[in-house]
Amino acid sequence: MAKSALKFKDSVAHAMQLKEQIAKRQFAPIYLLMGEESYFIDILCDQLSQTILSPAEQAFNQITVYGKDADAGQIVNLCRQMPMMGTYEVIILKEAQHLRQIDKLSHYTSKPQPTTILIICHKEKSLDKRSALYKQCQKEGVVFESVRPRDYEIGAWLSQFIAQRGLRIAPKALQMLTDHLGCDISKISNELDKLMVSLPAGTIEITDAHIEQNVGISKDYNNFELCNAVAVQDIKRAMNIADHFAHNPKDNPLLVTIMSLYGLFRDLFIINYLRWQERQRKATFPNDMELMRILKKSNIYAIGELKQQAMRWDNRRVFNILGLLRQYDGKSKGIDTGGMNDGELLRELLLKIFMQ
Repeated sequence: MAKSALKFKDSVAHAMQLKEQIAKRQFAPIYLLMGEESYFIDILCDQLSQTILSPAEQAFNQITVYGKDADAGQIVNLCRQMPMMGTYEVIILKEAQHLRQIDKLSHYTSKPQPTTILIICHKEKSLDKRSALYKQCQKEGVVFESVRPRDYEIGAWLSQFIAQRGLRIAPKALQMLTDHLGCDISKISNELDKLMVSLPAGTIEITDAHIEQNVGISKDYNNFELCNAVAVQDIKRAMNIADHFAHNPKDNPLLVTIMSLYGLFRDLFIINYLRWQERQRKATFPNDMELMRILKKSNIYAIGELKQQAMRWDNRRVFNILGLLRQYDGKSKGIDTGGMNDGELLRELLLKIFMQ
C-alpha cells in the first residue's frame, strides 16, 4: 500500500477541526480514527465518548469492545440495536487493527443507522484505503488519519500545544524536552500535564529551570548545551558535558546526541552554502524568516545564533564532520565500536570534531 501523502501538520489541523465539531455536538454516524500516531486517536475517542451521551445514558447506550476479543459479526449486531431511552447508541471499537476479518464491518458501514454512532480506533497503521470498509467510512462518516511527526516538526507543535494552555516556552527548555522525549507525543503530553500542575502561580513561561526541577533533565548537561559548546568551539565545556553523559548513559543515549550534533552541523553547512551563493553567484541571502522555513526552526532566536556560529566553521571542515557523524551513528548502533562504550565513543568523536 502506498505511503500516505498526508503530513503531520494536516493531522493536527484536522484533529482541531474535529474537536470543535464534537464540542458543538455535530456528530457523524461513523468515525474511523486510524494511523501510526495514537495520541490524536485517543483524544478524539475520549472526547466523543464523554460528549455524545450523558453519564446516565452511557450506562445503557455506550458499549466498548476490543478487536482482540470481538468478531465483526458481533459488532455489526451491536450497531443495529436501538438506543434505550436515549438519542444515540454509541459503539466504540478499540484496537481495531487486531480485529479478524475487519472488512466484514462493511455490512454495517454501507448503510449505517441514524441512531448509532460507531467509533473505530485503528492504531499502529492505517486501514487499507482500497477496501470497501474505508471507502464506506469516508462516504458515510468521518475518516481521520493520524500521522507520526518528524523530529523537526515537534518543536512547532509543542510551542502551539503550550500556547493553547496560556503559556510559552523558552527555546532552551523546548530543545531540552524534544531531545529527551523525542517524537512521542503521548509522552510529551503526559510530562507537560505533570509539569503544569507543578508550576508556580502566575508563571507565563516554561524555562530550563522548570524542566530540570520537574522533568528531571539537567539544565547544564544536555544536548542543547553540548551543541552550543561545540558550535562556539568551547572544548573544555563540551568534554565536561561528555563526561556527565558517560556517567549517566541511560539519560543521555549516544544516538540522540549524535542526531543533535548532526542537526547542528547540517544547519551550519546550509548557512555557509547560502553565504557562498551570495558571494559567488550574487544570490540574495535569505532573511531570518525565510531561514526559519529553510532550516525548519520554530524561533528567530535560534537563527541569530546559528548565523554567528556558522562563521566559525568552514564548510570543508563541516563536510568532514558530517561524515564523522555518519560513521559514529553506526558505532552508536554497535557497528565497529572496537570495544569502546558510549561515553568513550562520544569523547573520541568530540576530539575528532575539534581537530578538523
